[in-house]
Amino acid sequence: MMVPAERAKARAASYAAALVEDGMVVGLGSGSTAELAVRALAERVRTGLRIIGVPTSRRTAALARRVGLELCDPESVNRVDLAIDGADEVEEQSLALLKGRGGALVREKLVARVADSLVIVVDETKLVSCLGTRFPVPVEVVPFGWVWCAHWLEELGGQPALRRKPNGRPYRSDNGNLILDVQFGQIEDPERLDAQIKRLPGVVDHGLFLDLADMIVVGSASDIRILRR
Repeated sequence: MMVPAERAKARAASYAAALVEDGMVVGLGSGSTAELAVRALAERVRTGLRIIGVPTSRRTAALARRVGLELCDPESVNRVDLAIDGADEVEEQSLALLKGRGGALVREKLVARVADSLVIVVDETKLVSCLGTRFPVPVEVVPFGWVWCAHWLEELGGQPALRRKPNGRPYRSDNGNLILDVQFGQIEDPERLDAQIKRLPGVVDHGLFLDLADMIVVGSASDIRILRR
């Protein structure tokens, strides 16, 4: 049997998958809850739904192929009708997001930006009153000169740590870059921090997703709650 947290995620994922209409190009997010949505979409495809998926990570692409979803390269489409993804934190009032613990933040943000609608699926534990409450901000940087990027992030008030794999080697994103997990504490002005980080040379992108989510599907063990922008 599913534990309550897993039931909450599955409930949210199923609701989001039900929003997908025939013929859509669908952004397929990364992470445990997004993967549940991929599986829910596969069940609908087996009963006749026709969609094309744009995966945000190699792991998601591999899962989607295993469960029978048709995929396309991002270069072959100009827009995505609807994207379904997860989040590490959701600021309940603004629907601002903190993402990137799974390392796919750059591709996730690209798909989110090109999507007509971004639906985020989470369980109740992901809701916060202020971003940065539980997790650091992931910042993807090019390998060359990454220590300089870390220093500049310190000057912004952060405490950066190079993300590493269990074997101690530096973690590499699907893009071949490094990720710095930067602890800022509670972020009172995410728009300002967003702009400051993006101005740093060597930064590819970061895990603050502002003004992108259109709907948050919050699952619990017994029901769901919808938050809209």
